[in-house]
Order: sequence, then structure tokens, then C-alpha cells
Amino acid sequence: MSTDQVARNKAVFSRLHDAMNSGDAGVVATTIDEVVAPDLLFHAPVPMGESGAQALKRVWAVLLRAFPDLHVAVEDVIAEDDKIVVRNTVTGTHRGEYRGLPPTGASVRYDEIFVFRFTDGRIAEIWGVVDVLSQLRQLGVIDDGPS
Repeated sequence: MSTDQVARNKAVFSRLHDAMNSGDAGVVATTIDEVVAPDLLFHAPVPMGESGAQALKRVWAVLLRAFPDLHVAVEDVIAEDDKIVVRNTVTGTHRGEYRGLPPTGASVRYDEIFVFRFTDGRIAEIWGVVDVLSQLRQLGVIDDGPS
């Protein structure tokens, strides 16, 4: 794959990242429509019962409702051939229902790593590893045990 194609893939990822940090589910959904293949293969724990780009939109709608100030800070980006790997730190304040938990007002900070595969200038496949355990501990859903 050419250096130009890798640069274009990075620009597409950057558009998605900027939308994610907009705090606006409509902006996120519109950007997903523009940069993600409708039949996206999404390899991440998405218990929403949806697939493709719709699943990604649903994940973001849930996250932004629960954490309206959600911010994804990119710590590392590795781009090669048709893939981009990103390591992120996510922060936010729990202000809406999330996984059946009413708002706690708790701040969360957790890590995630995603691999994006591109086809024809669009995100075609995503693999994700999210530190949900850390997130749930910070929300008080899981007890850290005796101190």
C-alpha cells in the first residue's frame, strides 16, 4: 500500500476521532455514515443486537448519553498498509444511564486499543479492546475488595 493511501487512512481516522470528541451524537452518526462501510465488521463487545455501522452508531449514542463530556485522547497511532492501530485514554463523567446504572456523577478514566482496517478509503473492520473492568470499578459497579 502506498504512503499516500496510509496518509488518507489516517485522515479518515482523524475525522472519526474529531467527531467522537464533538460530544454530539448526530455529528458522530453523520461522520460514521461518511467514513465507515455500512457492512462494517465490528469485533468488540457490543451487546446492542446490531451490526455494521449501525452498531457503531448505537455504541456512540449510548456512550454520549451516559458520558456527555466523553473525551478520547489518542496516545499512540501506528499506521501500516491497510490498518491503523490506536491506543486511547478515555475520560468522562457519568451523567446518564449506562448499562442499567443510573447516573453517579463519577469521573471515569480508562484505556482502550483499537485496530481499524480500511477498504476503498472507508473503515471496513474494527477490533477493540476496552478496559471495561476499570470503567465499572470507577462507577462502583464492581467492588475493589477490602482496602
